[in-house]
Amino acid sequence: MASLVRASLMITCLGDMFFPEVGVKIVRLLRRLGVTVEFPSGQTCCGLPLFNSGYHDEAAAVAARTIPLFKDAEHVVVPSGSCAWMVKREYPGLIHDPVLKAEAERLASRTFELSQFLVNVLGQTRFASAVKGRVTYHDSCHLLRGLGESATPRTLLTNLEGVEAVELQGHDECCGFGGSFAVRLPEVSTAILDKKLANIEATGADFVTACDAGCLMQMSGGLTRRGSRVRALHLAELIEGHDA
Repeated sequence: MASLVRASLMITCLGDMFFPEVGVKIVRLLRRLGVTVEFPSGQTCCGLPLFNSGYHDEAAAVAARTIPLFKDAEHVVVPSGSCAWMVKREYPGLIHDPVLKAEAERLASRTFELSQFLVNVLGQTRFASAVKGRVTYHDSCHLLRGLGESATPRTLLTNLEGVEAVELQGHDECCGFGGSFAVRLPEVSTAILDKKLANIEATGADFVTACDAGCLMQMSGGLTRRGSRVRALHLAELIEGHDA
């Protein structure tokens, strides 16, 4: 059992609108591990869609609104690598006011994607799985390239009691979502996704997991349209079962 710590959950837009069950599972998981979970009210988007579309001034305004909401957080846990990347890598550069910039840098240093928080902060690496079968892992672009993280999700999966973890060919290739990219260039997005889904199905996996809601939404939709038996689940949905 981890020592008692406090963590604020940054739920993200897609988590709030499309994957609320993931947020519930994260809260239950962290509480079981002795973490006091807080949820700052008033949080909205982190500003990533604006930033990626070139609206940097508008993204800075969103950052300036978000930073004070998490000012008192001991740790901030994010269920999406893309939003964690936005806070950790882009917030400090977007803010020019020296006082708020210092707060942005402080927030960046205390923000973790979920798997990073479990492994690197809490030191928790072994859990029992909430599902049974074979699982493969997709590296989301922002978590892998933006934050340089590929180890912590795999540490959790390889130690996850009750599932067989298999490596995915092209695990580090984009799923085709890319936020507004999938809307602006749907044909290209679909071609990228089709390759990803073919690789997923070739593993014989029952589940594909990722640490980013955008990737999960993209892959889940594609799998459903293909009539595939493979289910796309957030990492939190795999380790929601009791800790081993």
